[in-house]
Amino acid sequence: MPLPAFLTQRHGELHVEDVSLDALARAHGTPLFVYSKAAMLQALGAYKRGLAGRAHLICYAMKANSSLAILQTLVRAGCGLDIVSGGELERALAAGCAPERIIFSGVGKTRAEMRRALAVGIGCFNVESRAELAVLDEVARAAGRRARVSIRVNPDVDAQTHPYISTGLKDNKFGIAHDEVLDTYRQASACESLDVVGIDCHIGSQITQAGPYLDALERVLDLVEAIERTGTRLHHIDFGGGLGIDYRGDTPPAADELWAKLLRRLDARGFGDRQIMIEPGRSIVGNAGVCLTEVLYQKPGEHKNFLIVDAAMNDLPRPAMYQAYHRIEPVRSRSDTTALTWDVVGPVCESGDWLGRDRELAVRPGDLLAVLSAGAYCMSMASNYNTRGRAAEVLVDGAQATVIRQRETAADQMRLETPLP
Repeated sequence: MPLPAFLTQRHGELHVEDVSLDALARAHGTPLFVYSKAAMLQALGAYKRGLAGRAHLICYAMKANSSLAILQTLVRAGCGLDIVSGGELERALAAGCAPERIIFSGVGKTRAEMRRALAVGIGCFNVESRAELAVLDEVARAAGRRARVSIRVNPDVDAQTHPYISTGLKDNKFGIAHDEVLDTYRQASACESLDVVGIDCHIGSQITQAGPYLDALERVLDLVEAIERTGTRLHHIDFGGGLGIDYRGDTPPAADELWAKLLRRLDARGFGDRQIMIEPGRSIVGNAGVCLTEVLYQKPGEHKNFLIVDAAMNDLPRPAMYQAYHRIEPVRSRSDTTALTWDVVGPVCESGDWLGRDRELAVRPGDLLAVLSAGAYCMSMASNYNTRGRAAEVLVDGAQATVIRQRETAADQMRLETPLP
């Protein structure tokens, strides 16, 4: 299977762009996340090509990876940001994102988060329930401000992904049920401190086919027609994100090809003049990152061979959470060792602490492994379980490597705790 475009093997050693992964591990230790700036901008470029000539705003879904330098890279390349918490709002502002290019999504916004978002003047709230509408109206009225809102609808479309990352079915917690949408828009239009500006739909994550998007589009446009017959004009149509990446030979449609199909349908239905808003996350950063880890021990067994490494489920939670597959490659190829089948596991005291099962690898203790497609939902979901410090991060731009997050120490973790006298 070919390597991602930004990852090359030179003289038997893996490089990210023009930087040796072995050299980065020696300089900064492991576990270590390494990201390619070129890979992120290349992925973003496909969305830009797909939406060229249309009124649009691409808001990167920062929950995928919210490291400040990555946010700055994407904001400077023209992205807005999609946030789901007050903390992400502060990160978005710290990264230099203009408030009016920030969209606030999520089912559980607090009053404090609403007040702060209103105070800085964010572009839009994606509202997910009728109860949230009422609270946002109340908070905006008390603050003497108006809140721009888009209603997130749940089109009951199966995105055919893992159930934990499916969001568009009627049994999911997200959005307004299809048969409640019109009444919800009537409620929103009657709220004195809300401006209804759009409609929003996000059906899931790691979607690898165009069909679910096209199905959702048709259902959303049916709703737009019905809503506008009541007299409410929608300025924008928000299609969310969710486009998948290649973890294990997956073949999701290219972003520009997908958008060509969606825009043809949009034009055919007479809505080609509306502003398009999207919130891609994984498809921008997922394949741009690798996690470097050192082999600590080999533990052969009667039924399983275990390769124990220094990265763990607190660094790379996706396998433990979703039984997710990440390709694992030796940083340096070996001709002096026979490949064996290994379960690659971490040092955390959980049987669920595994990074890969049944992998053919020719490695010895002290060797480095690169866990691929680790740019999304790894560092952003990392934890301090077992009082393990979060990994350092490096951003590579050509031949230049910049540390964008220092390795976390035990002292860093305990800094906000107060021991008993």
